[in-house]
Amino acid sequence: MAGDKLQVTFETDGSLSAPLTLSYPYNRTLGTTYARFLSSLADRRIEGTKAQDGRVFVPPAEFDPSTGAPLNDWVQVGDSGTVVQWSWQPTPFADNTLDEPFAWALILLDGADVPMLHAVRASSVADMAVGMRVKAVWADERIPEITAIRCFEPVGG
Repeated sequence: MAGDKLQVTFETDGSLSAPLTLSYPYNRTLGTTYARFLSSLADRRIEGTKAQDGRVFVPPAEFDPSTGAPLNDWVQVGDSGTVVQWSWQPTPFADNTLDEPFAWALILLDGADVPMLHAVRASSVADMAVGMRVKAVWADERIPEITAIRCFEPVGG
């Protein structure tokens, strides 16, 4: 910051203020678990890890939260599921995959025991409900990112 001048403002109440930008620039490596999960999404498959007691985690867990044991067994789950909870996003942010209002939902995919968070494209709040069935809409580009699933959409009645 050599040579930068700090812009200090004297407020009417006698206090001083100055701009502050706080950031934590870092890179995180995915590791083998998340690398496999995201690679499977690029191939339009959804995989999770399976615990010794049979629970299936999607997204995958590296370790069983109950026992701490590493989870190395993989299973493929369906790309459809049930909404277990949701919240409406009336104004999308610039980096959302959808540019119209949508819901954030916890979706219990067929074959999974732990729900995953993703966007659901619905026409309105009235079209969302706990228990509704949804299906993945895959992005056109096959990329190893969570956005390989563009969103989920309601299916059936």
